[in-house]
Amino acid sequence: MKRLSLLLLAAVLLSAPLLVAPGIASAQVSVGISVHIGPPPLPVYPQPFAPGPGFIWTPGYWAWGPYGYYWVPGTWVLAPRVGFLWTPGYWGWSAGMYWWHPGYWGPHIGFYGGINYGYGYIGVGYVGGYWRGGAFYYNRAVTNVNVTYVHNTYSQTVVNNATMNRVSYNGGTGGTEARPTAEQQTYAREQHVAPTAAQVHQERVAMNNPAQRFSANHGRPQIAATAKPGVFKGPGVVRMNAKGNYAMHPAPRDRAVYQAQHRAETRAERPQEFYPQNPQRRAHGQPHPQKQQPRNQHPKQRPCCGMPG
Repeated sequence: MKRLSLLLLAAVLLSAPLLVAPGIASAQVSVGISVHIGPPPLPVYPQPFAPGPGFIWTPGYWAWGPYGYYWVPGTWVLAPRVGFLWTPGYWGWSAGMYWWHPGYWGPHIGFYGGINYGYGYIGVGYVGGYWRGGAFYYNRAVTNVNVTYVHNTYSQTVVNNATMNRVSYNGGTGGTEARPTAEQQTYAREQHVAPTAAQVHQERVAMNNPAQRFSANHGRPQIAATAKPGVFKGPGVVRMNAKGNYAMHPAPRDRAVYQAQHRAETRAERPQEFYPQNPQRRAHGQPHPQKQQPRNQHPKQRPCCGMPG
């Protein structure tokens, strides 16, 4: 009888169009999927430029839908409120099944299975940036930012001992062995905010794109990352080229134009709270943010790093 109940549960979930229903706002809630094969390894891809202040990187992940596993590209998402960070979702093995633990927004980074998603999400916490005084500061050592448009930056080297680890699930055969700490368990009991509408849209677009399905790409999805949620074509899209490698479009010589256009488009999306300081009206004697950047940290000279290889 117990086995029959599990099979019925799996049948219902497999017929659902989305992995996680919109509105789930607690890390305590998880959705069980009766899959006996774990998700594929994480693909290695470059990170698009951060659109501007207040945007947080949400790494890509393998989701489950009517056609099996499919890749949801990583993308930049506007934080739902100042001070909030993104805890990625993760797959975990328990009771003979792989369970999906949804990601969430909150004031702290919780447990996400010890998965090395890259670009600051090295398995524990987040080293890609932090909030201070109402502004988000980006770590250029692991985050791809253009200092021409994003002035709140710093550079701090991150020692990533899991660089070669592309495992995408926790527990089970071959999965990560991480377990939540007492501190992370405390964070899990905090009140959280569900994935934003933009994140839900990103997942839906990926699910409806046959090229993102594992059955078609065998672990090499056509689109690996996007600059804007739900936009799978045009500037800022990281896709596979003719040589079978991932590259960001447009070409490097066109990125300055793209950045200017994208900055104008996204400025209207950001509330005024993401502009705590007006660079044109800074306090007397305060140095301009750009002058604080080392000359050898030009975006074109700094390699994209942080993604497991």
